[in-house]
Amino acid sequence: METSVFDAAGWADGEVDPAAFRDKRLAERLRTMLKQMAGAIGAPIPMACQDWANTKAAYRFLSNGSVNEGDILAGHFQATRARAAALEGFILVLQDTTEFSYQRRNPETIGAIGLAPSRRDENGRLRLHTVCGLLMHSSLAITTEGLPLGLTAAKFWTRTRFKGANALKRRINPTRVPIEEKESYRWLENMRQSTTLLGDPERLVHIGDRENDIYEFFCETQALGTHFLVRTCVDRLAGDGGHTIADEMSETTVQGMHRITIGKDDHADIELRYRRIQVLPPIGKQKRYPSLSLTILHARECGTPEGRPPIDWRLITDLPVTTPDEAIEKLDWYAQRWKIELFHKILKSGCRAEDARLRTAERLANLIAIFCILSWRLFWMTMINRAAPDASPRLVLTDVEITLIDRLAASRKNEPPGRTLSDYLTQIARLGGYLARAHDPPPGNIVIWRGWSRLMDIKIGANVSRNTCG
Repeated sequence: METSVFDAAGWADGEVDPAAFRDKRLAERLRTMLKQMAGAIGAPIPMACQDWANTKAAYRFLSNGSVNEGDILAGHFQATRARAAALEGFILVLQDTTEFSYQRRNPETIGAIGLAPSRRDENGRLRLHTVCGLLMHSSLAITTEGLPLGLTAAKFWTRTRFKGANALKRRINPTRVPIEEKESYRWLENMRQSTTLLGDPERLVHIGDRENDIYEFFCETQALGTHFLVRTCVDRLAGDGGHTIADEMSETTVQGMHRITIGKDDHADIELRYRRIQVLPPIGKQKRYPSLSLTILHARECGTPEGRPPIDWRLITDLPVTTPDEAIEKLDWYAQRWKIELFHKILKSGCRAEDARLRTAERLANLIAIFCILSWRLFWMTMINRAAPDASPRLVLTDVEITLIDRLAASRKNEPPGRTLSDYLTQIARLGGYLARAHDPPPGNIVIWRGWSRLMDIKIGANVSRNTCG
């Protein structure tokens, strides 16, 4: 693995693009905020900044009318491109949407994300209230082994009011509405931005869940020369239009078996069926879009397991699948989609994005954009431990941090000195509660971000001690 694009000492500098800002002082403030917040993951802004001058400067930066989330993430996008270019093979681009909800006295300054039940009226019917918040649709580039390289696109929005999709369907046929007029257009926008950013579209595979089962999306990937792998939920017309995909797949015999492990003691035997099918666009859009030759991959668990629903994945892709090994490869790629869910979990649980007290949608979007960079950094630290455990610790840590961890390890009895990246990240995880027993799995995101926060506190103490006692 090429490691020149991973610089522990100057990582924050590499995630900021000064050219994206009208004033170079704004870029310098962003660098400062990244370093301060990286040392206090999940802490409020005043706690991360430590003094009134830096806190006031941070709030001014977030409320500056000439700063937006695109400016903040511009440097990170370019850094993601460099990291992807340094590697070979396919790059998986994961897409998903997440919500950030807030409680405000004046919710109209932020907007709405949906409706939620609050209480029952005198007739026993649930009453609904509008949930205040923001939505973010993000694209995360990862390797086929699951190493996160960074975001390639991010779209923030909110709603002035929310009627709900079911209410709209009662008076509008959604298949007749142009994709450009729907919120689901975000899937196409992110795919285009990611493909343009990363270049070399042939090595990109855009992966999405059932919400991404959009015919216009499939056509657009074909036009751009890139690839997709999506979990399908629509039984589309196929062949000559007289039958559907399900009809053709029901005639397909089992072409392979695959056993997967679920948890520690459970496993599942999966039947594999795959077939190349001519898929037709929706009836209302057949004049605008062509039919496509696509591969349908159906993976279904044998039998009925206890305590959980059986695995039943129906995937659709433009990539060829002609052997069981190729089918298993595509299943493994789709299973990586969970990585973007973990990324969003770090945003909410690690960085505590929903605890922010900022009062407008624009300021919150700016702050969440900064959290996106920090969350990627934490996620990358967790996964690089699994992808390159024998690498140098300087890939992630500075010399000062390595020295501190060595001292912490030396204070424990019978603790061998650290040599590899895995040794040092395990020590960080131990600060976060990881027990490091012989049969424990590699440390996860939670213990890494807890341990990292504690290491930063120790680093502050070491600096104070050095300045007063040295």
